[in-house]
Formats: sequence, C-alpha cells, structure tokens
Amino acid sequence: FFFQAEDGIRDFCLSRGLGDVYKRQMQIKDGKQLSWTFYVQIMPVGEEKDYKWNIFDVTKVIPHGDYPLIPVGKLVLNRNPVNFFAEVEQAAFNPGNLVKGIQPSPDRLLQGRLFSYIDTHRHRLGVNHHQIPINCPYKTRYEVNSTDRDGFMVVNGNQGNKKNYQPNSYNTMVDDPTSDIKPYEVSGLAKRHENKLINDDFSQAGTLFSVVMNEQQKTTHINNIVVDLKFAKLETQQKMVDIFTKCDLIYGRRVAEGLGVAQSKTINQ
Repeated sequence: FFFQAEDGIRDFCLSRGLGDVYKRQMQIKDGKQLSWTFYVQIMPVGEEKDYKWNIFDVTKVIPHGDYPLIPVGKLVLNRNPVNFFAEVEQAAFNPGNLVKGIQPSPDRLLQGRLFSYIDTHRHRLGVNHHQIPINCPYKTRYEVNSTDRDGFMVVNGNQGNKKNYQPNSYNTMVDDPTSDIKPYEVSGLAKRHENKLINDDFSQAGTLFSVVMNEQQKTTHINNIVVDLKFAKLETQQKMVDIFTKCDLIYGRRVAEGLGVAQSKTINQ
C-alpha cells in the first residue's frame, strides 16, 4: 500500500529547528483539505520465489518499474481533531483490521504486529476499545456482526438479546465464507534457513540518493546528517562515511566533506 501526498513533499532542515512544525503543517482551515492518493502494488503469486530480493525484507522496496503502482482512491483529512484525547490519544490502529479481499502476507514483521498491536490496545484502552467512537466504523455502531460481547466498559448495548453463538435455532450468526482467509502453498522444512538471496544493503539507499532525490533534497539530506554526526567520535564519523560510500561514491564524499574527514578509497561498492 502506498499513500502519496498530493500537496507534494517538503524536506525539513534540522539546522533551522523543527518546533511544532508537524502541527503547523497539518492544520486544516479556511476550506483547505489534506489528501493523499492511495495506490497498491501487486505481484502475482509465484513470482516472489524468483525475484531478485526477498520481498518480505522490510529494508527493501520493490521498484515501481518492475511492478507499477495501481491507483485505488484517496485519503482525505477534512477537519482537525476537535478533542485531542478523544480523537488522537484513544485512536487504536491495528493491521489486523482488514476488509474483504485483503489478507496478511507471511511477512514476519507483520505477523508479529497482527497480535501485538491489538494486545497493546487491550492493555491501554480496554478489551472494548473498538466501541470508542474514533475506532468504531460507521456501520458497526448500529449493526455488530460478531460474537464479541461483555467485558469491561461495554457502552453499545452489548448486542441486546442477539444470540452470540452458532449454530443456533434462530438461524442467526451464520459465518460469512467470503471473509475466510484464503489458503496459500508452503513448501520445504520449517527451520532456520540461510538467506540464499543477495544480501544487498546498500544499492537501494544509493539509488534513493543518486536518482530519486533532486539537488536541493540531496543538500538538505547531507546537511541533516552532518549537523548531528559532527558531534560523534572521529572513528564513528569515519565508519559512517564508509557506509554512505558503499551506497554511493558521491553520497559518501559529500558527507565526508561536510564533516571534514577523509573518504576511504578502498571501500567495495
């Protein structure tokens, strides 16, 4: 899933300070709305097996040239929070809240978050946090289609006298088979495996700097690195310059020049 800002991207310069810039930039007033275009990137099942990178490696992106983005819709913010606690502090985002047609991938990071997010919300906001208005989809305010009831802080009538088990004699609470998780094939032994794909930690970072960023973005990025890294020990600065050089030769050179340190000439690209 991708959300691309329709108002464009502006880079922060740390040397100028941030302050409450996030709140200032997110203010919605005088009819202004903030919007993002929503895209999906789809790889057909089976192609992930022979792809050049592990698609479940969260440090990698799949190039749009290989699998173009498909526009789906828009995300629009049309007002500011009226009450910060009610609409921000109590918000409970959960990657397990899925609509029909979308199901989680085998990505290990996502699999861990599927249970850890909801578990955190139960501890922080209570077992019925989904009844808090900011977390309650419009339809479920009047029609709850699950067997979940009771528990601490029930505030929606607790489903009245509905049956919360099935099968039952009243032909209610029937499972919706279209919501089932679709099966997928797995193969091989369940054990710790060595990654057979190329362990490339640098090329995508180099492409981001050399191809994606324009000159102003590059300059701002270098300045933001230098403004903090200059306080580190010299050996740490040298190690970081070596890492940036592995990403891109010019990338490393500009950081080195900003710090006033030498750039190694023996780094393997």
